Order: sequence, then structure tokens, then C-alpha cells
Amino acid sequence: MSTPPVIELIDVHKHFGTNHVLRGISATISRGEVVCIIGPSGSGKSTILRCINGLEAYDGGEVRVDGIRVDRTAPTITSIRTHVSMVFQRFNLFPHRTALENVIEGPVFVKREPREQAEQRGRELLARVGLADKADAKPGQLSGGQMQRVAIARALAMQPDAILFDEPTSALDPELVGEVLSVMRTLAEEGMTMAVVTHEMGFAREVADRVLFIDGGVIVEGGEAQRVLTDPQHPRTQDFLRRVLRPI
Repeated sequence: MSTPPVIELIDVHKHFGTNHVLRGISATISRGEVVCIIGPSGSGKSTILRCINGLEAYDGGEVRVDGIRVDRTAPTITSIRTHVSMVFQRFNLFPHRTALENVIEGPVFVKREPREQAEQRGRELLARVGLADKADAKPGQLSGGQMQRVAIARALAMQPDAILFDEPTSALDPELVGEVLSVMRTLAEEGMTMAVVTHEMGFAREVADRVLFIDGGVIVEGGEAQRVLTDPQHPRTQDFLRRVLRPI
């Protein structure tokens, strides 16, 4: 019997006022799978992620995480957010807290883990993302790449079933992008389930199992990453990739 998907979207619709942002999104992400979501700005990519973990309420259809319906008004939403962590474009770290304090926030205050246990694991996670020596540094003392790696350690601290990445490198200086993508590659190799909104086509080609191309709130094309990125079938996908892919 096949394993049920970690994340399932069924005919999902979302409006912002009169703007119909998501127009019937249906997709699944299986355990251990890396799915990259690509498309032009304003196409609904980030909204998909925010609906998955309940940061946005959707207007129609259904989103499920580990078989549980995502409803941001239901008591189950806290449990869902412990199972699906999110890494944001602009880090969302607490500026007045150290890197370690940011990492242990969820385990201590949401999962009620003993602080000593959370701190030990937090230090291990900071070491895992190459920041063992930055545990006591505050975000203002870190580079953008370091802050994003702290954010990834914070996501991992919840021991999630999946991590959602919302354009995790787009706010970084170009020379800092590689250090964040390297951590994400390692997570993919270790089998972490990941949904990644990204403009990094090289990363998508190298790491993703599948790619979804979103435009105008619909999935225009989706499939195996190498196929979609090297031999897109839809004219809109072809045009988008022609504009964003650099010659190799």
C-alpha cells in the first residue's frame, strides 16, 4: 500500500479581495520528496506555502498535512505547524535574542521541552548548519546567509515532517546564496520533505524531484524536475525558463 502524502492540496482557491490568487491548485508532496515551485512574481507561489501551514486561510478546496485538514481556526493548527516548519525570505528572527535563543523558541514554548534539552539540541543544530561559534550572537551581528542558516536550524529544531522554504535566498547578497543552498542540499540528501519556492533554477535542477510551474494562480506545468527544466512542454513555461535560465 502506498504511503499517504505528507502534504496534499485539493482544488485550493484563495482570494485577496477581488484578486483571485489561487485558482484551483491540486498537488501532493510525498515523504522524502523535494518539490520546487517556480514562476513569475505574483503568481501565487508563496501563498501556496502560507496556506499549507495556516498563515493564510484558503477560500475553497482543502489542504491536508499528514492527513489532517489545515484550518487556522481549529485547535489542530498548532500541531500542524510543529509538523511543517517554514523558512521565510527575510529570516523572521527575533532581533533581541541570540541565535541559540531563536532556535530553541519553538521547542521550549510550543513543544514544552525542558530548556536544557532544547539548548543541547539547538547547539547541535547550529553546528550542523556551520554556526557552532555563533550561538551567542544576535541577528544584527550576523550576515544574511548566517541569519538564514539560523532560521533553518530553528525550523529543524521542531523536528518537522516537512519544511517549507519561501524564496530563502532572494534577500541575500549573491556571494551568500551558496552557503544557504549547501545546507538545503544536505537536508535533501538526508531525506527531508521540502517544498521550495525559488528562483534558483540550478538548485531546482540539481536537487528537486519535481518542479511545479505556477502562473496566474494555476499549475501550468509540473513533473520530474529534469524534464520540466530542460524540455518544458507548455509555451508559457518555455518562455519563463528562456528568460531566467542563464546559458550553461
